[in-house]
Amino acid sequence: MLLALEGIAGAGKSTLRDRLLAAAAGEDIRLGHIGQFSWLSLGATRTIIGLRAGRPAHSAETALAAVRRDLELHARHNLAPALSMGAVVADRLTLSTACLLALLHDRPVADYIHRLAEVTSARAQLTVLLTTPPELCRARLSRRPASRRFGEDPPTAARLADLYEQAAIAWTEVTGLPVLRHPCTDETDLDLLAAVCLDRLRQTAPDTARI
Repeated sequence: MLLALEGIAGAGKSTLRDRLLAAAAGEDIRLGHIGQFSWLSLGATRTIIGLRAGRPAHSAETALAAVRRDLELHARHNLAPALSMGAVVADRLTLSTACLLALLHDRPVADYIHRLAEVTSARAQLTVLLTTPPELCRARLSRRPASRRFGEDPPTAARLADLYEQAAIAWTEVTGLPVLRHPCTDETDLDLLAAVCLDRLRQTAPDTARI
């Protein structure tokens, strides 16, 4: 099973990921962790680094081709081997990529979801969209020592939050796969989200996925 955690910076993705990894280990469930990109194509990597820094590519098609190529390599060389060993949780995946493209190239996010969902081997069976309010996300980020990254300023974060909602709707329409929307504002939310994800992992994990 591939589980994707999505949401704006500060929404609680890393906190939920770490909770899931620890809980899965406690139940002897194999759960690996993987990132958003493969970084296996030099050309695609150059474009993606620019996008992540807030620099649009030469064209929307150039940007899409780069992230599509990276996703295909990710599916083949990273996701497939990891999933052969058990379940995998991705800290950001297709929805985040589609939202970044839509933000920088001013095209409907659904268009990017349609194109990226064509890489069926990279589809997450369950996507969790953390709908934590941008104001709370901003307060969390202000307590971090790292400098602000592109997308973390209030106007952009609010725009991204809207794009994530649109992307979630498009994802389910295109793939038929579920998106669980819930904020991660406090320990109660974290407990609930972790419990739902763990229950899904228990249901889908074969005996061979247990240590």
